Amino acid sequence: MNKSIKHLLATTALLMFAGPAFAGTPVLNERQANQKSRIVQGVKSGELTAKETRRLVKGQVQLQKMENRAKKDGVVTKKERVRLQHKANKESAKIVRNKHDKQKRPKAR
Repeated sequence: MNKSIKHLLATTALLMFAGPAFAGTPVLNERQANQKSRIVQGVKSGELTAKETRRLVKGQVQLQKMENRAKKDGVVTKKERVRLQHKANKESAKIVRNKHDKQKRPKAR
C-alpha cells in the first residue's frame, strides 16, 4: 500500500472514533468498522484502485461527519437514524460495485 492510501485509511479510522461516544449508534459504528475492513481488504487484494479507494474513504468520512452532526445534541432521532442507515447502505453498495468491477490495481514489480 502506498503512503497516500495508508494516510487516507488512518484519517478515516481517526474520524470514525472522533464523535461523541454515547449518543447511541452502536449498530452504525459496527457497520462502519466492517465497511472499513472491506475497503482495506480490497486494497490488499488489488480489487480496488487508488482512485476507487479515495472515493470510498471519502464516502466513509462523509458518513462519519453525518453521524457526528446527528450526535452533536446528544440524541440521535429516528429520522437521523434513517438518514444514516440510508447513507451506510449507499456506501456499502459502492464498496461492492467497486470491488467487483473489472478494474484492478496494477501489480507491483
